[in-house]
Amino acid sequence: MQPRNMSMSGVVDLAAVKAAGEAKAKAEQARAESARQGGSGADAAAAGAVPPSALVIDVDEAGFERDVLQLSNEVPVVLDFWAEWCEPCKQLSPLLERLTVEAAGRVVLAKIDVDANQMLMQQFGIQGIPAVFAVVAGQVLPLFQGVVPEQQIRETLAQLVQVAEERFGLIGLQVDPGAEGAPAAAAAPPAGPYDALLEAAVVALDAGDLGGAVQAYKNVLADDPANMEAKLGLAQAELLSRVQHMNPQAVREAAAANPRDPQAQIAAADLDLVGGHVEDAFGRLVDTVRVTAGDERDAVRVRLLELFEVIGADDPRVSAARTALARVLF
Repeated sequence: MQPRNMSMSGVVDLAAVKAAGEAKAKAEQARAESARQGGSGADAAAAGAVPPSALVIDVDEAGFERDVLQLSNEVPVVLDFWAEWCEPCKQLSPLLERLTVEAAGRVVLAKIDVDANQMLMQQFGIQGIPAVFAVVAGQVLPLFQGVVPEQQIRETLAQLVQVAEERFGLIGLQVDPGAEGAPAAAAAPPAGPYDALLEAAVVALDAGDLGGAVQAYKNVLADDPANMEAKLGLAQAELLSRVQHMNPQAVREAAAANPRDPQAQIAAADLDLVGGHVEDAFGRLVDTVRVTAGDERDAVRVRLLELFEVIGADDPRVSAARTALARVLF
């Protein structure tokens, strides 16, 4: 049985979590504040926001890995294959650009000139243009070909955003509308302060008072739902709570004997993560998603997303696992 005062040494350190999640936390807070107050150029800039023009980019073969595949771990990337001589493209492309800007960072549009990028055209098996695809967490999804009604495009993009958020936890990019000419407003005062509550949570966590740590983090999130340090700390405390009374030997024997049992694999993955075997935990759950379906598969996927929260979105092991999960789901 695990001792009550467990350590996450070698797995995640709260100071590191804070540093890793700081940019994302600011982006989420700026997004929430923008929704409440109509947006602030200074707030968005402080959050590392991008101007609306950065949501529509030109991509070539040399930059495809960086500009599409890597970016797709943060935001869904829509691919618009077009050419200057293509009259239907001249109808579709401006519509895609407008809807992308309206989506306010939930998607990015990557425009690919097929005349200059024949290899990409061949790799995607494109027979005619315009052709539109999406890339989510490194995985390619065909969307539609030819000119389609605006409402259909809106519905397709909405479904794409929903899949990216619910299955992969992608929140997109923070956009600063004022970055392209509008005067910046004075920055709003930050929410909080929460330093005392967060410090109390860390002290409770280190002392093995998992219930106290969980409650302290929840107190912060009740006031500030976008606080990334509290989100990640809560994920860590809840993980430790789940494993504190487990019998590791029994859990691992059950997982070995029942490789298709979702609950057995979920429990073993929790132990893997607490023991510092991050890639083993992620791989175990991705493999379980592959062999399950329906509610069972969804339970495994949700637990995997929760474990991503423990490690932090910026960790390369999380990015790799998101890509592996996308391959299984799509």
